[in-house]
Amino acid sequence: MIGVALLFGLVNALLRPILKLLTCPLILLTLGLFTFVINAILLALAAALGRQLGLGFWVEGFGPAFWGALVVSIVSVLLSFGLTERKPREE
Repeated sequence: MIGVALLFGLVNALLRPILKLLTCPLILLTLGLFTFVINAILLALAAALGRQLGLGFWVEGFGPAFWGALVVSIVSVLLSFGLTERKPREE
């Protein structure tokens, strides 16, 4: 399981900035919703690489990859919201 997480993190770290730069017009046109498609593509790519490396992780098609990417995005937002330090307001 840790191998899959490392692989997914590596794929995200290397390819996400490139894909976001290349699809910037689509992201702007869809008001940011195309990022879910990018996340699904990266998840499917990580699954394909994980299968080749024998990590026991796979995704069957774009639909499950899209829903999985949506879940990963929601969990990421909730964790970042819950783990960030709040500064006290200065009056």
